[in-house]
Amino acid sequence: MTVELTGLRALVTGGASGIGLAVSRLLIERGARVAVLDLAPSDCEPPLTALQADVGNDASVRNAVRSAAAALGGIDILVNNAGMGAVGTVEDNPDEQWHRVLDINVLGIVRVTRAALPHLRRSPHATIVNTCSIAATTGLPQRALYSASKGAVLSLTLAMAADHVREGIRVNCVNPGTVDTPWVGRLLDAAADPAAERAALDARQPHGRLVTANEVAAAIVYLAGPAAGSVTGCALAVDGGMATLRLRPVSP
Repeated sequence: MTVELTGLRALVTGGASGIGLAVSRLLIERGARVAVLDLAPSDCEPPLTALQADVGNDASVRNAVRSAAAALGGIDILVNNAGMGAVGTVEDNPDEQWHRVLDINVLGIVRVTRAALPHLRRSPHATIVNTCSIAATTGLPQRALYSASKGAVLSLTLAMAADHVREGIRVNCVNPGTVDTPWVGRLLDAAADPAAERAALDARQPHGRLVTANEVAAAIVYLAGPAAGSVTGCALAVDGGMATLRLRPVSP
């Protein structure tokens, strides 16, 4: 077991399921102490510190971050992973849904980071990793709202990296492709032909399958750790080559 994060204290939002839970567990394996912020953190078991919080509510965030810092004795690593999806073109989502998704996916990062910064500034190993998406850099059908929110996360990551690099705080993001998570599972279940839809999602990524939550977690934990000490302002794609590879069609 590699324990390069021993002694470090991490806060993971949306850490009770999917990518967030995979990140939380890997941080523990690498030696960190971890507090999870989630709307429903009941699935988190010790040694994870589970705290209920709504990233859409500033008072909830501030209270939870304060509790996390007290439980851990400080914060060295912040993983802004909480978010929500949306399906549709620009015609399909009402204004209320646009406001809600942007509020959670973008302002949620703002609220948590704002509350955590005083603690991060006291750390000699401070780092922030935001969960972004391939949708920030690649046009995907039926993802107008979601893509807009993740495009904002990418820009926000770069701006935060510039703002805080001289304070010793590194800021990066990870851009997953289509990940085999509960949210994607629900989309597949709702499809007219779930098997055909899954095959299409697999084929969309050049390596021929969905990305796993553990693969995304490995990238996030790398960026959070000391091995990435000179990495800041980076968007690390974990997408099976989707953003950059253009393969020729397979011959019949």
